[in-house]
Amino acid sequence: MIPRYFYIAVSVLLLAVLSMSVYAWRMRGRAAASPVASVDIRPVVAPVAGPTEQVTLFVAYDDVGVLHAQAAQIPLPSVRQQRAEELLRALLALYLDKASPHPLPPGSDIRSVYMVDPGLAVIDINAAFADGHRSGVLEEELTVASLIQTLAANIPGILRVKILVEGKQRETLAGHADLSNFFDVSAVHQLTAQLQSAQ
Repeated sequence: MIPRYFYIAVSVLLLAVLSMSVYAWRMRGRAAASPVASVDIRPVVAPVAGPTEQVTLFVAYDDVGVLHAQAAQIPLPSVRQQRAEELLRALLALYLDKASPHPLPPGSDIRSVYMVDPGLAVIDINAAFADGHRSGVLEEELTVASLIQTLAANIPGILRVKILVEGKQRETLAGHADLSNFFDVSAVHQLTAQLQSAQ
């Protein structure tokens, strides 16, 4: 004969298991119903040491297909290469904002800007920038022109620009903008002026 306390113990354990199952099921429902917070996956950049200066950023506007010069105050270091990197990162910060007129994919960043000789700048973008970029002639051309115009307007003496992805040459940005050649700054400036006059 099985003792009575054994039946009571088994009944209490079954009730506890059933209660825990109901509790877990309710918690799972609440977790599924609660909104998921978006995670900022942009890389963390070390703070810039240098005085705050007024610069001109050439911001792309997709809705009208033009670049507009926009003044900004950003801290800039004295070294030419680091100045170039901070200029382009300030531009990307505008594009990564929720209210961006020219959205770029999350995680887009400038890996580095190399000043190869007095007239040549090489912009090295990360894979997230290129791989997630929207495909389209206008969108891609605006991105390239925006980077080049911003550099040329704030760093004197840049005549040509090359764009790399993760330190390697790539044929196009996202299928249209040709990255295989060097960009002539004066030609990009003329293109920008034509886009603005066509409005």
